[in-house]
Amino acid sequence: MIDKIALVASIILPLWNIPLILRIIKRRSSEDISVFWAVGVWICLLGMLPSGLKSDFLVWKAFAIGNFLFFSGVTLSTLLFRKKK
Repeated sequence: MIDKIALVASIILPLWNIPLILRIIKRRSSEDISVFWAVGVWICLLGMLPSGLKSDFLVWKAFAIGNFLFFSGVTLSTLLFRKKK
């Protein structure tokens, strides 16, 4: 039962990135998000992804893949909607 709850949580948690992506797109601005932070988190997730891909533990695999994909959307939208000063 604990593993099932963890699996559901590992799938739902990355989905919380969707409202952030939509807010950036709707406002057409990512000024309130640090590019340094977004790229730094994305690099860390990229470093963790191979471990998730080769893992036999489904919860870790689902979380690593989902979080990398959805946070890639956050990073991409942050970079695309950064206004030049």
